[in-house]
Amino acid sequence: MDKLDQFKLWSQELTHLRGISSILAWDQEVIMPPLGAEFRAQQRATLAGISHSKLVDPALSELLDELENEDLQELEQVNLRELRRQHEKALRVPETLVRELAEVSAIAYEHWVRARRDSDFSVFEPWLSRIIELKREEARCIALGGSSYETLMDEFEPSAKESQLEAVFSKVRPRLIELLQRIDGSPVRPKSLEGVYPVKEQDAFGRKILTSMGFDWNAGRLDTSPHPFCVGLTPNDVRITTRHTENDFSRALFGMIHEGGHGLYEQGLDEANYGFPVCDSTSLGMHESQSRLWENQIGRSRSFWEHWYPQLRKAFPGQLDHLSLDDFVLAINQVSPSLIRVEADEVTYGLHIIMRYEIEKKLISDEINAPDLPDVWDSKMEEYLGIRPSNAADGVLQDTHWSQGLIGYFPTYLLGNLYGAQLLNTASKEIPDLDSQTRSGNMSGLKEWLRVNVHTVGRALSASDLISKITGEDLSANYFLDYLDEKYSELYRL
Repeated sequence: MDKLDQFKLWSQELTHLRGISSILAWDQEVIMPPLGAEFRAQQRATLAGISHSKLVDPALSELLDELENEDLQELEQVNLRELRRQHEKALRVPETLVRELAEVSAIAYEHWVRARRDSDFSVFEPWLSRIIELKREEARCIALGGSSYETLMDEFEPSAKESQLEAVFSKVRPRLIELLQRIDGSPVRPKSLEGVYPVKEQDAFGRKILTSMGFDWNAGRLDTSPHPFCVGLTPNDVRITTRHTENDFSRALFGMIHEGGHGLYEQGLDEANYGFPVCDSTSLGMHESQSRLWENQIGRSRSFWEHWYPQLRKAFPGQLDHLSLDDFVLAINQVSPSLIRVEADEVTYGLHIIMRYEIEKKLISDEINAPDLPDVWDSKMEEYLGIRPSNAADGVLQDTHWSQGLIGYFPTYLLGNLYGAQLLNTASKEIPDLDSQTRSGNMSGLKEWLRVNVHTVGRALSASDLISKITGEDLSANYFLDYLDEKYSELYRL
């Protein structure tokens, strides 16, 4: 076996191990019985240890060095670069820490589920405290040169700098607050969507939308979970979830469209390169661009509902008769500060993310600790959104991320909005009839454009290089901010 074949086998085995770990995590969140948590934690810790051992093996280091001198094709060079990046980061983290993080996170998730159900932060707090300690230690071990938070963020948005985020967020924050104040002063008031929407019909209608988006049911499935998510095990095995509320169909539906956007990215990765780093998304910010683009810029547009609204009314007879199409579009785009991030409107969503980003940074820098979180959270909500949670379930316990050790993840959500708006601006120029396609219920043109320009590229380019290549310029917040201003000025007659 030559060196390149050895490299391919090594990379594929690491990918397979990650896939096995992902399916265990999916199973835990979707169908595993509660008493399985303790042993599942041990199973995931064992897998994490095996993967880490394989990634830090001195033989891999030697192989990577030898391949540096080989005449490699372009994608082979990408795979070599990315696996070396993973290898060098892993070398800095002890296997004992890797195993403990995996085990503690698996147990912490179960405590988070129970704490959220009972709105009792004390159930989760000791486990969160331990996760924060372990993540601080992990950041100290890796130490990429920036802050500890920047080091953790690199796992989700490679090469992103805290200074860059600060520059972007400092521009976005005041524009969002100013637009929110203008909307609050508008006399326009959306009508209510509340009614009776049986879960079975919600599920069926959501599946029709996902099918029209191009989600391949032979390569994917939809389930329910406490917190909606998407996991791509392979391009041919993509799992998405949602959650239903019988008096409001929009929560589950837009959750499906959102996760469907993620699912299309996963299904669109180049399966010919499965097993190699290039067959992965370039960053979670770019991943989020796909979900936010589909959910909001397409899924909440008037053009989209010109086709789908008559079908929605048939799916739920009598529930929407009091709403014209314009009433309905305003209702699904209602701007009102709310407690729950995943149900937040486009204008306030960014403020949800910025407050989480600011809290995370202070957690990792040891400025605040887990016991402080309920008060810090509630104060930030009041400062940015003018509302204060009345219980922990609607406040500090609403997101699953920290229970899974995903600290440094939240900024990618806002970056996704920015990437998505800039991408759709370019797509609209390159697909001149995109709006008319959307009006007719045909979304194949946009799906194919995204597949060619974003999905199949995988990790061949960084997120910053990819956005520059596609749009001809660096990431700019202007496209997103201008989109919001134009859309909501029309809806609220500002």
